[in-house]
Formats: sequence, structure tokens, C-alpha cells
Amino acid sequence: MTVSLSIDASALPTLPLRRQRHLAGRAMLLLAGAVAFGALLPLGFILWIAIDTGWQTAFALIWRPRVGELLVNTLLLELCTLPPTILLAVALAWLTERSDLPGAKTFAWLTVAPLAVPAFVQSYAWVSLFPGFHGLPAATLISVLAYLPFLYLPVAAQMRRLDPALEHAAASLGHSPQRVVLQVVLPQLRLAICGGSLLVGLHLLAEYGLFALIRFDTFTTAIIDQFQSSYNGPAANMLAGVLVLSCLGLIGLEWLLRGTARYARLGSGAPRPAPRHRLGAWRLPSLALPLGFAMLSLGVPVLTLSRWLLAAGGAAWGQPALAQAVTETLGYAALGALAAAAAALPMAWLSVRAPGRASRVLEGCHSYLGALPGVVVALALVTVTVRIALPLYQTTATVILAYVLMFLPRALVGLRAGIAQVPVELERAAAALGRSPAGSLLAVTLPLAAPGVAAAMALVAMGVSTELTATLLLAPNGTRTLATEFWALTGELDYAKAAPYAVLMILLSLPMTALLHAQTRKSLGA
Repeated sequence: MTVSLSIDASALPTLPLRRQRHLAGRAMLLLAGAVAFGALLPLGFILWIAIDTGWQTAFALIWRPRVGELLVNTLLLELCTLPPTILLAVALAWLTERSDLPGAKTFAWLTVAPLAVPAFVQSYAWVSLFPGFHGLPAATLISVLAYLPFLYLPVAAQMRRLDPALEHAAASLGHSPQRVVLQVVLPQLRLAICGGSLLVGLHLLAEYGLFALIRFDTFTTAIIDQFQSSYNGPAANMLAGVLVLSCLGLIGLEWLLRGTARYARLGSGAPRPAPRHRLGAWRLPSLALPLGFAMLSLGVPVLTLSRWLLAAGGAAWGQPALAQAVTETLGYAALGALAAAAAALPMAWLSVRAPGRASRVLEGCHSYLGALPGVVVALALVTVTVRIALPLYQTTATVILAYVLMFLPRALVGLRAGIAQVPVELERAAAALGRSPAGSLLAVTLPLAAPGVAAAMALVAMGVSTELTATLLLAPNGTRTLATEFWALTGELDYAKAAPYAVLMILLSLPMTALLHAQTRKSLGA
């Protein structure tokens, strides 16, 4: 008996290539799982401390008048800051994106520019100019000025996307312009407003330097004061637990307010660019709003810094510690950016190339860190290193690990966007030519995704260069960064010597702020 076999030669490499892709996916899954396990450390720390302390002691530490005071302060801060921030952000977005305001593009940039000014530098500018400016009113005003860009950016982006056909239809039915804005425009901005408000609210919960300078007590200031004054681990850790619960409550509230309505346009064709509304007689008076915001958010820091630099003269720039602070800041920023990008890479690849239930769970473990205050991450690492790995306490490795955990979501977003723009067929072609999965990633994917990778690393580096709380708690003795030296000098009320450090932090942040603004407009064709 003769048996003839026919083999399709084109199918020969199929099994090996599929096996390579399968092995690559499993390897990335394992790596992403290891990073996710590390990312769960702060959350596990909160549960571990509660159990280790004992529920009765934990309850006694939480159920104190001091905790009640901090909760009231937190609630008042959120209630006093978020409504004016929302109103101002929506008004500024409408003026710069949907009206014929003179110099609209310039004012759009000036509204985003305060991102380059760290919040604690804003506070320093106001306190040094008005020494008696303290308490809730000061906290509210400075918070609005420092954090409004986080809400303005998504609202302005959504404004540019709105389809004017809905507004035209409402106007044709006899609705007044005010009613069109309230019933047609604002409902379509709900997602942007909720998302931006959540980001601002989380920053209010996590901020330390801003509120410490104006002597307004929050959970974060109380935790660091407790830690630095007496190293009272259980008390500080229980406050951190309440702070995490506050963050989760804020996230849950945003989820409820966001709703489940559809916002996508359904039908043939594409939405047209929205025409700019004519302000008429209000054209020049409307300039008061963006001009006023720019003068308060940028003018006051510029005036204060100029004043102190002039008072100190050239000696301010001749401080021996200044060069060391710049060098160490750049070093930490580079190491933090590289480490965060490397840690986020497996998850970014999985979310684009192998989406599934497991990858979504792991991605959630990576992303939830964006909702955790930096002080909680720092306390977790302090406790773990002191109790388990004492040689790592106050070492550079621990500081870099803190930066990775704090800025992992930033790195993940940028890397994911960059990898998504690289066709998967190019990776497969490289594999067919004999490249290993790792070789394909390094030789093909990452070079083509370089803009996204660079943007992700720059975002992390910007965060590291102005980070204060984790660096104060974890950095080795003798560490000098721009943020910590600035903080030490303001603590001594030596505002003149602190000014150069503030200027350098702003200069380091400006390029990334400009890039973020440009990329936001470019991605939307503006």
C-alpha cells in the first residue's frame, strides 16, 4: 500500500510562531503578575497593620476626636474647592474653545501652565507675599489655582469633540442660548467633569506641602507630623487607612455621578467642527476671567520669586547645595523614569497584544496606585523595610521603588498608547525572520513606539523631580533634591535661599507641560 502525504509548505512556520507568541504572552503575564504583586504592597500593608495592631486598638486609634477633626477638614476642603474649580474650568474651556475670545490659544496655554508650578511652590508664593494667609480660605484659593488645569484639560478636550448639530437642533426648537448650554452642552461634559473632579479630589487628599505651609491640617499632614515627631507607627498607619478609605469613597462617588449614559454620536457622517460663538459686547469684559486666573496662578509665583531673587542677589545662585540638588534630582528622575517604564512594559504589551480577563485584572492592580496618596506608599515601604528588610531602609533602591509604585499608572498609559500604534504584523514578521520575542520587542516594537515611551518617561520624570512626601520619608540621610532642599529652607523661613530651587523645579516641569498641552490639542486635530 502506498500512502502519499501532501504538506503545505506555507503552514510549516505556523506552529513555531504560534508557540513563540504563546510563550511570549506567558512570559509577559508572569512579569506583569510580579509587578502587580508588588503594586498590591501598599494595600496589603493597610490590612496587615490593622490586623497586627489588633482590631480593638485600631478602632481606638481611629475613633478619636482628632480623626473627626481631620475628616471635617477634608470634607470642607473638598466641598469648598471642587465647585468653584468646576465652574471656572468649564467657563475657561468654553471661552477658549467655543467663543471668539481674543487670544484664545494663548489663554488656553496660560490656563494649563500652572501645572508646571508645584502646589507647594504656589503655597510658598502666597504665604511669603501674605504671611497671615492661612486656614481653609487659603487652602481653597491655592488649591483651585494649583489644580484647575487637571479639570480644564479634559473639559476643554471634550468641548472640542462636541457635535454642534445637537446644539443647532435645540436652538431650532426655540431654546435660548442659556438653556442650550444647560440642557445640551453640560450633560455631554459629565464624563470629563467627573473624571477631572476625581483627579483634583485625589490630589487634595494626597497633598502635603501646600497645606503644611498654610497650616491647614489634613490626613496627609497629620500622618507625616505623627511619623516625624514620634515615629508612632500604629497611629500614623491607622490615619493612612482612613485616608485610603476616603480615596475609595471619592472614587465610588465619582462612579455613581458618572452614570451610564451614552455620549457617542450614532449615524452616518462625522461631527462638524463647532463654530465659535460671538461674544459681542461681552468680548472684552470676558477677558477678565482668563486674565485674572493667569495673574493669580502665574503672576503671584513670578512676583514672589522675582522679589526674593532680587533680595538675595547673586548669592542665591551660589549656594553649594544647589548644584548637588540639581544633580541628584536629575539622577532620581532618570532612574525613576527608567524603572517605572521597565515595570510597566509587560502590562502595556499585554493590554494591547493579549487583552483578556487576566490582563484586565492585572491592569487594575497596576492602575489603582494612581488613587493612593504618596504618603501611604511611603509608609508601606518604611514599615516593610524596618520590619523585614532593615538594610534597605533609607536607601536609594527603596526611594526608586516608591517612585515606581507612585508613577506606575503614568508610565502604563504612555507605553500602552505607544505600543498600540505599532502594527502587530511587524512583530510577527521579525519572529518569522528568526527574532526571539524579546528581540522583536527590543528591535521592532520599542523603537517604533519611541514617542509614546519618551512621553511616558517624561511624565514620570516630571513627577519625580517635584515629589516631596516619599522623598522626605525614604531618602537616605544627606540626600538633596530640589524639592527637599526647598522644603528645608522654607521650614527655616529662608525664602530668599529657597527661591532658586523653586525656579529650577518650574523650569524642569515647563517642557513637559508644554508637550502635554500640545499633544492634547494635536490628538484632537486642534
